[in-house]
Amino acid sequence: MSNTLLKYVCISTTTGITLYITLLGLLTTASFQAHIIYLHKIQLTWSSDLNTPEIFGFPHNQVTPFCIPTSHGEALYAWHILPLNLYREHEASLLAEPPGFVPDITSRLAFKLLREDPEARLVLHFHGAAGTVGSGYRPPNYRALSAAQPRKIHVLTFDYGGFGRSAGTPSERGVILDARAVVDWAMNDAGIAPSRILVFGQSLGTAVGIAVSEHFALQSPPVVFAGMVLVAPFVDVVTLMATYRVAGTIPLVSPLARFPRLFMYLGTFVRDTWASKDRIARYVSANEDTGEKYRITLIHAEDDWDISWQHTPMLFWHAVNATVPAGMTYDELEEKKDERRKDLGSAGSVVEWRTENGVMREEILKYGLHDVIMSYPVISLAVMRIFTAVDTSFK
Repeated sequence: MSNTLLKYVCISTTTGITLYITLLGLLTTASFQAHIIYLHKIQLTWSSDLNTPEIFGFPHNQVTPFCIPTSHGEALYAWHILPLNLYREHEASLLAEPPGFVPDITSRLAFKLLREDPEARLVLHFHGAAGTVGSGYRPPNYRALSAAQPRKIHVLTFDYGGFGRSAGTPSERGVILDARAVVDWAMNDAGIAPSRILVFGQSLGTAVGIAVSEHFALQSPPVVFAGMVLVAPFVDVVTLMATYRVAGTIPLVSPLARFPRLFMYLGTFVRDTWASKDRIARYVSANEDTGEKYRITLIHAEDDWDISWQHTPMLFWHAVNATVPAGMTYDELEEKKDERRKDLGSAGSVVEWRTENGVMREEILKYGLHDVIMSYPVISLAVMRIFTAVDTSFK
């Protein structure tokens, strides 16, 4: 009996080790990495027609599904979401329009309400890995984004290439090009000035939002948006690998973090590094050099099982460090943060770092998990705080 049990344990252990080594081998290949990083084949809305946004709780024709062309010839599937009070004011006219996908959004009333209103604000929404524009907590997130000013804050969300109805295959370079195409559409087709555009990203979307903001800030002349709100960000993919667990429970390569040399060797195979720590530092440094006003809000929940909340203080440090000529260590900044931190009890804590040009805000919530937080009032407040900082008359 004992020999049989020992044999069973040995076979099971050997099988497990073999499968894990096979997984590590697959992780060194570009195609498998793409599926792990982006999870783009996991749609989560297979049985729901994205061209019928009413399925996701929106009033009839509050959402306009359409496509945005890109420089690399692919079309990105997008939703333009009207703020609720503005929808209510024009409900009769909107109901008279045909529902569903719109080949030419410029012909629709919703687009005209965005383009022709000098008071309109636009949140560009960059979602996380897996799913589509209609998945999970994303629809409630769109409502939270405009809740603080439900007449003037529009939301534009889209699926990256290879996600949902958007053609292509995701890669770091490709997703950034997708994001740039969406920004170009917002500024040129919709005619929204950068000062009336806010970049919002969650999870993977934070890396996308930082990358596209950096790209435009480095232009000549620089193009700087009203600000960025980044929820559940991460420092970079390699650092994320050291802590990431699927569904918060199943580790992929985090066990190997105990072996630094082996872990760093595996890191050399990572194709899409999404180095947000470096990009956010360059973004801050560029704005400090040019004197452009910028605003960054980082939000994370301590009970986030997917991306450890510790990524946010680290990213905050890289951003702040770009404003200090002599630099400072992480521990030195933590000491300064202790002096400035506002303890909100069970709601968490807030720290702000201000310079002559910028405001960087770190909000650590006690609760909110990875996705649930997107529907919280803290999101509405963060958006409104940035828009009113740019224009105090915006109410």
